[in-house]
Amino acid sequence: MNLVVEKQRKNIIVGNVCLYGAISGEVYINGKAGERFAVRNSGANVIVEGIGDHGCEYMTGGRVVVLGKTGKNFAAGMSGGIAYVWDRLKNFKDLCNMEMVNLYPVKTKEDQKELKTFINNHFANTNSSVAKSILENWDEYVKEFVKVFPKDYQRVLNDSANNDQEKLITAEIN
Repeated sequence: MNLVVEKQRKNIIVGNVCLYGAISGEVYINGKAGERFAVRNSGANVIVEGIGDHGCEYMTGGRVVVLGKTGKNFAAGMSGGIAYVWDRLKNFKDLCNMEMVNLYPVKTKEDQKELKTFINNHFANTNSSVAKSILENWDEYVKEFVKVFPKDYQRVLNDSANNDQEKLITAEIN
């Protein structure tokens, strides 16, 4: 690994409150972000290789993938969107504010496909050595990812699915 790549992995390359209130778009960051990353994100899809404290605070939409460490208080007030965090050290639960979110392993085919697509896009856009390593060792590393899923968002999705099912049943009866 060359010195430039190593510096990117160790140093913050985008500042605090990056993506504050983002409503759309895609961002691929081949390095770490400062504190309060993706706060109030309501629609952007973002990949970063580590973040400081208070990541995804008050997030309402979009997707965030963290291919590295997070600081404390991750997901405080997060009511929407989904985050995937590579929890290599198995300490993410202690850093996550669990008040409004549940944590799940990335086991479903849909989740794995979504995550792998994001990481593939990250590699294609940044030539990230981290993304490359994950993709080359996918079967091993996918087990280390955690899905951060807001409880309110889950409830809305479940209610919507139940309503769709009821509409389908009603349509079949009529």
